[in-house]
Amino acid sequence: MSETAAVPVAVCQFAPTDSRAENRERIAALTADAAGRGAKLIVFPEYSSYFVDPMDESLAANAEDLDGEFVETLRALASEYAVVIVAGLAERATDGHRVRNTVVAVRGDRVLAVYRKQHLYDAFGQTESDWVEPGEVGEAATFELGGLRFGLMTCYDLRFPEVARSLVDAQADALVVPAEWVRGPLKEHHWTTLLAARAIENTVYVVAADHPTPIGVGHSQIVDPQGVVLAGVGTAPGIAVAVVERETIERVRITNPSLRVRRYSVTPREVVAPEA
Repeated sequence: MSETAAVPVAVCQFAPTDSRAENRERIAALTADAAGRGAKLIVFPEYSSYFVDPMDESLAANAEDLDGEFVETLRALASEYAVVIVAGLAERATDGHRVRNTVVAVRGDRVLAVYRKQHLYDAFGQTESDWVEPGEVGEAATFELGGLRFGLMTCYDLRFPEVARSLVDAQADALVVPAEWVRGPLKEHHWTTLLAARAIENTVYVVAADHPTPIGVGHSQIVDPQGVVLAGVGTAPGIAVAVVERETIERVRITNPSLRVRRYSVTPREVVAPEA
């Protein structure tokens, strides 16, 4: 793989539930299927460890540490199938009330990268911040596989182009986006448009895994650096597989040198909490 810098990737669209054991079983079955199709990177949605709609106190009650059963299961599966797995989990936070909305990338021997969602979904009538602690702005979460670098972001972060830009500034060749993109008017349009936009403006691949309907919009997909969907899933549970390759990135950047000619840098800003 490393010689050709090409990695087969899979997005696994499934609906996590309030049964942590059933979620792990479903992930195991999907991992076996995706690995059987040749995938070396397998991506699962946001909140794959535990999910309840609407969110409530059970989220914190079912949160886990990074050395807990969920991540250990991912590592065991990654070892068994010789793959890297990316998945979202409800991570235990410090206050006992909220959780961290966390994405991990693991292989059999260790955790490769950890990302905690920076932009919480306080929009479209939702208030994720009631239950989730925002991640700190800091070093980009990336990992390498097969001669390519992958960067982690989560769901609502997709609406903020600076997150993707910061990953690309850290030399990411592909953006990995676990999500639970909530359904609503025009939400499917927003999802597919933003996935393509982040790919086109940064000349990178985007690998995105969502929840299926009726809660998510579905349409998990792998998008190339020109915004073309190479493989995708509809609204039902399923798997899509495509190859991410450096040759395509380099070819696109010859004709669309947007990274080279950019004249602005990304600068984090301080967010002031509203007065009580």
